[in-house]
Amino acid sequence: MSRRNVDLPPLNCLQTFEAAARHLSFTQAAHELNLTQSAVSRQIKRLEEDLARPLFHRLTLGISLTPAGERYFRTIQRLLRELDRESAELRRRGADRQLTLASTPTISSIWLAALLPHFQSQHPDLDIRILCSESPSHLDVSEYDLGLFYHLDELPAPHGLELSPVFETEEVIAVCSPGYLQRRGEIRDAAHLLEDHTLLIVEDHYHDWLTWADWFSDAGASYHSPRHALRTNSYQLLMQSAVMGQGVSLGWKSLLEGELASGRLQMALPHSMRSRGRLYLMQPHHRNPLPAVRSFQHWLLTHADVLKTAP
Repeated sequence: MSRRNVDLPPLNCLQTFEAAARHLSFTQAAHELNLTQSAVSRQIKRLEEDLARPLFHRLTLGISLTPAGERYFRTIQRLLRELDRESAELRRRGADRQLTLASTPTISSIWLAALLPHFQSQHPDLDIRILCSESPSHLDVSEYDLGLFYHLDELPAPHGLELSPVFETEEVIAVCSPGYLQRRGEIRDAAHLLEDHTLLIVEDHYHDWLTWADWFSDAGASYHSPRHALRTNSYQLLMQSAVMGQGVSLGWKSLLEGELASGRLQMALPHSMRSRGRLYLMQPHHRNPLPAVRSFQHWLLTHADVLKTAP
């Protein structure tokens, strides 16, 4: 029988069913797909009529999958994942001149943007695309060729990724702008920093291992809640605040070498702390890397220590 004679369900009904089954909620599926709840209900009903069997139990307190719905959900999820992977692979094959990098907004704006011109001068025919996300867990590995993220050494690699450290060691330092010191005066020691200066503090679980409490402990000084603080959940905003002279922030020295060399930032105190995490180049498993990917990977791991101080 010709495949053209097989009456497949509409793709939009399958996508709606997958979202509703994943959330076990028509409301959440509607929110994800930007549909009304009644539209989700109609598409599910159409799919159930097409298959001549119910896929959900409608309960007073919500919905649950029927045995047939459970089997169908597993099949649809597998097929959609395969379709997503194959579509991404075909896009990559059709874009040999494009390199997609994923990284945090801070790494992208402070460090990566300053280094890319060196790479592009050697590979002028490549188009580079950057995806910004605070964590690789927020992205599907099919969305990018290489990632640049900080990662705790004691934790396993994120699922589906192979990790290569960009730098052998990482140091955490306290930094501020020269203008801040001109206004507020010299910082004598850690106790003086805590009592008389403004600490810039990130409230973000992705950076909860980059803390002032750890830095003070490593410096042999006691720590308590500072008298003056500026808090934010954005590390990128925190570093911009430091550059603008609003206080003293912690940062990775390797990431900030360009800012230190240019004089936009300086070390507030000479103490540095060995970081619990490092900057890693993350490559998706089980993918034959394109020449552009191999070129960037080799270039970065070979030249990062030299190029990080380039003006």
